[in-house]
Amino acid sequence: MRAPDFNLADQDSAKHSLADYAGKWLVLYFYPKDGTPGCTKEACNFRDGRELIAQLGNVEVVGISKDSVESHKKFSLEHQLNFTLLSDPSHEVIEAYGAWGGLLGTKRNTVIIGPDGEVKKQYSGVDPATHVTEIIADLKALQAGA
Repeated sequence: MRAPDFNLADQDSAKHSLADYAGKWLVLYFYPKDGTPGCTKEACNFRDGRELIAQLGNVEVVGISKDSVESHKKFSLEHQLNFTLLSDPSHEVIEAYGAWGGLLGTKRNTVIIGPDGEVKKQYSGVDPATHVTEIIADLKALQAGA
C-alpha cells in the first residue's frame, strides 16, 4: 500500500511532506495528546531508542498528533525529544492512516514506511512501554528482507 502523502508543520513551524523522506525508512507514529502519561512514555522511549534506531541506517522517526505546533514545541523541549513532531489539527492525515477514533481522537498506531514510499508494517493500539523495542526488531527484519 502506498503511504498517504502529508504536508504538516513541525514543532518549529517547518513544513514536512512524505516526499521529504523519500529514500529513507520512516517510522510514523500517531499518538493522542502531548503531555499525557502514555504519550510521554512513548515519546521518551523513542527519544531514548533513537541512537539504536539511527544505527540501522537511514531511518527517521516522526510523531503526529492533533495538538498544535505550540503544544508540540513545549512537549519537545520539556522532554528533550530528538525527533520531529507534526501537528495535524484537522486530523486529515491521522484519518488517512487509519489512526482516528477512540476516546482521545487519535489511536496509538504506528506505520513503518519503506524508502520506496510503501507501507511495510502497521501497528494498532501499541504499548508505549515496549513499542520501540518492537520497532527496532521489525526494522532489522524488514531491512534484511529488502
